[in-house]
Amino acid sequence: MKKLEAIIKPFKLEEVKEALAELGIEGMTVTEVKGFGRQKGHTEIYRGSEYTVDFLPKVKVEVVLGDEMVDKAVSVVVSAAKTGKIGDGKVFVLPVEHAVRIRTEEIGEKAV
Repeated sequence: MKKLEAIIKPFKLEEVKEALAELGIEGMTVTEVKGFGRQKGHTEIYRGSEYTVDFLPKVKVEVVLGDEMVDKAVSVVVSAAKTGKIGDGKVFVLPVEHAVRIRTEEIGEKAV
């Protein structure tokens, strides 16, 4: 099993969710996060004063899935989240050693 973590722009969440649903991925965790990458934030003007916004709003989508689904899932997330502009985000894939569904006590991929 693998855990896919995608950090994306908030307005792309619905497209990513729908793309993953089309693959048959039923569950996901979504968290509102803030961060920056190479763009290092940006400068804005508010009431005549200039200030720097270091941390930009992003959304983190987390999905645990079987090994055979990882490449397809990464592909659809990238295509759904991509705008071609700076700050589109990142996708990370991490190993998952163990999973348990609390309600039924199912273990492994059955728990996902």
